[in-house]
Amino acid sequence: MSDLDAFRAETREWLEANCPPEMREPVRDDDDVCWGGRNWTFKNDAQKSWFDACVAKGYTVPDWPKEYGGAGLSPPEAKILREEMARINARPPLSSFGIWMLGPALLHFGTEEQKQKFLNEIARGEIRWCQGYSEPGSGSDLVSLQTFGEDKGDHWVVNGSKIWTSYADKADWIFCLVRTDKTDKYRGITFMLFDMESKGVSTKPILLISGNSPFCETFFDDVEVPKSYGENIPAQVGEVNRGWDVAKYLLGHEREMISNTGGNDRAGSFGKAVLPSFGADAMGRLDDPLLRAKIAELDVDALAFKAMAERFMDTLKAGTAHPAQPNMMKYAGTELNKRRNEIVMSAGGSNALEWESEASNGGARARGWLRTKANSIEGGTSEVMLNVISKRILELPDG
Repeated sequence: MSDLDAFRAETREWLEANCPPEMREPVRDDDDVCWGGRNWTFKNDAQKSWFDACVAKGYTVPDWPKEYGGAGLSPPEAKILREEMARINARPPLSSFGIWMLGPALLHFGTEEQKQKFLNEIARGEIRWCQGYSEPGSGSDLVSLQTFGEDKGDHWVVNGSKIWTSYADKADWIFCLVRTDKTDKYRGITFMLFDMESKGVSTKPILLISGNSPFCETFFDDVEVPKSYGENIPAQVGEVNRGWDVAKYLLGHEREMISNTGGNDRAGSFGKAVLPSFGADAMGRLDDPLLRAKIAELDVDALAFKAMAERFMDTLKAGTAHPAQPNMMKYAGTELNKRRNEIVMSAGGSNALEWESEASNGGARARGWLRTKANSIEGGTSEVMLNVISKRILELPDG
């Protein structure tokens, strides 16, 4: 038995012993997702048990170094863990913008002391982060942001606002782009970290057409941000006025996160999902050949997306990924997720239009379908992604 075979066997045994049956069921609502943070309350004992076991093992961030709360797994080992978790349909023990976005940026740009403090807090689920990027007048043209931090010696005074700040009303801290030099569009932005309970920070929820929304407007009114949280723990990541370098790096990981809505691990699931609406034929198949063909096409594309995602992760870990590859992943995942939800709606017929009943799980199909419309905007619009792909990957001429 090779070392990887042995690791797979040990991982399978550990998962069977530590992942409760309830944590192998599909996620039904946001309460089923463990976000962590100082105000987090576990939904049930099973969720807490699974979380505690993974924290102790380093499996909330398995490919992070052990000194930062991870398990120090190699890329092949991390891939095996993902495969074995998918095999039993295990839920992620912890979902976090700290894991998906800030963590990679800190690993790349942070001081050792920043890593020791913030990465371990993220890995243990002790801190919940939100992202302060977009502004009312700065969406796709993010470098036009106007939130300003005035240098007051030992602290910054920040004024301005952000929009589409996911879960800002529930987050403990924010990683925020703040203009600190008005004379240079690109080299005048600082990537700051500060507490959402700071005086002068306020949030206002934004309601979407789906009736649900994680988004907020976030306002900063004379917010005092200390320049340091201890020796070699600056409030900014990277250099002052060079936050755009950090922001671009993080955006690649955000787009990778959004691309996962493509659901590359869910191929083959829709036939079963729509059987109650259409019934089965004599062979036990979905009794609608046209719909079967649509689902089969989607499943093939989902498997192709999964293969592309695996290749991307391998090249990313090896340091050979194309800088624009996250844009391609984000666009492909977005379109796949939208197609999936279109099929779910069309397959559900009039029942899929139901909005509030217990039978429809509170209109989950319709609300989910409407929510996917934002996938084309968040993390960079589809039009911007296609422009980047055409210029950076296909090397097509302008115009």
